[in-house]
Amino acid sequence: MEFLELKDFLDIKVAQYNRSNFITNDPICIPHRFSKKQDIEIAAFFAAVLAWGQRKTIINKCTDLFDRMDNDPYNFMLHHGDEDLRRLLNFKHRTFNDTDLLYFVSFFKHHYTLSDSLETAFLPSNFSQLESFTAEHALNHFRTYFFSLPDSPRRTVKHISSPAQKSTCKRLNMFLRWMVRKDQAGVDFGVWTTISPADLICPCDVHVDRVARRLDLITRKQTDWRTAVELTTELRKFDPLDPVKYDFALFGLGIEEKF
Repeated sequence: MEFLELKDFLDIKVAQYNRSNFITNDPICIPHRFSKKQDIEIAAFFAAVLAWGQRKTIINKCTDLFDRMDNDPYNFMLHHGDEDLRRLLNFKHRTFNDTDLLYFVSFFKHHYTLSDSLETAFLPSNFSQLESFTAEHALNHFRTYFFSLPDSPRRTVKHISSPAQKSTCKRLNMFLRWMVRKDQAGVDFGVWTTISPADLICPCDVHVDRVARRLDLITRKQTDWRTAVELTTELRKFDPLDPVKYDFALFGLGIEEKF
């Protein structure tokens, strides 16, 4: 397709899938169950980290997880006791288990004791002095900070990726999209303001990758961080201020339409 033809096609698909009825069957429905900012952050983070496999299973697992926290995750992170933590034992989704979960809880308690938003976990202390700051910087900083606690289990590191590992960082890029991007349909939350939507990187899962390659938006043979950057660079040509809105189009074409 020519540039304008492809842009029109993708814009139509964004309008088709970036709407409120998308929420019900997607993991983003989990943070939409909450209204407090910190609850939204925590619910969104877990929903993104656990987002592999069938969407229905992901939603069910997240529902189980937050039921164990009495659907009050922020309060749970700050004020849990040993008896509360026992309720988390035996939680499992794919390779994520209760050892990983207990470390995540300890990190959230540590962070929210210092800050009232998870946004600051993605920002280095000298953030305001940096000449440029990108999603790549944010993700690399976050992983280092996340595993800075002395009791971080070796097995848990696989659940938090970063560009430094050459990962596509699909789950964390999706989480950042949810937190940073604002849309009139009310799907993404847009509760964070430091990172610009223009600087986000498109989540590049197997469906998005496949559709993007069919549309010649990706030429790189392997799928890694540079692939996600290449895709986003192409999407910025269609909308430099909100390139990751096309995640809705590519994902919808891949999942719903088997494009």
